[in-house]
This record gives sequence, C-alpha cells and structure tokens, in this order.
Amino acid sequence: MGIEDYGGGQTAQADVLVVTTNDVPGHQVTQVIGEVFGLTVRSRHLGSQIGAGLKSMIGGELKGLTKTLVETRNQAMERLVEQAKARGANAVLMMRFDVSEAADVGTEVCAYGTAAVISKF
Repeated sequence: MGIEDYGGGQTAQADVLVVTTNDVPGHQVTQVIGEVFGLTVRSRHLGSQIGAGLKSMIGGELKGLTKTLVETRNQAMERLVEQAKARGANAVLMMRFDVSEAADVGTEVCAYGTAAVISKF
C-alpha cells in the first residue's frame, strides 16, 4: 500500500475550503454562519479484529485499522463540507477532529468547525 492509502483531506477543486486556522491569508471573513459538523460511527469487522489482535502480540502498525480510520475521517470531513455548503458557507474555519469509542461497538469520528463565508481582499 502506498502513502495515498493513508492520506486524507480535500481535493483541489473543493467548493468549501476547510482549514484548521482562525483565518485564511489574503481573505476576510464576511459572515460567520456557525458550528457545523460531520459525524460517523464505524465498527470493525471480525476479520480485522482478529488480525489486529494477532498483530498486537508481535507489535507493529495495524495497517487495516489505520486505513479504516482514514476512510472514517474522510467520510466525517465529507459530511462536514456537505453541511457547510447546505448552510451557504464557502469555508470552514478552525476544523478539528474528535475521536472516541462508541458504546464499545465502534469508533465515533466527528469533524467540526465554524462555517463562514470568506472573500479575497
């Protein structure tokens, strides 16, 4: 597997710019819309749990679980962007991820930030 299997983020043609910063250089915030989030909960399938259990005994990266987490984060990001677009935003500022266990059955990933309208100076 190559590095592209473990990456995430946006494509260059994204309609909504998502950044982890408070502002975007060369742009001004013309409207703050408010909080937006994208949420997903995923469970691991039996095969990956068994494989992860065996791998944890000998050490090393759990590549299957890493790839699943990347896919889960990307889905949460997609939902964040969909919500921002639906509310009229062209940017999400201060984006963060929150990851937690969901009732011992899966992993909950939430991407959240502040939806805003930005324009170039």
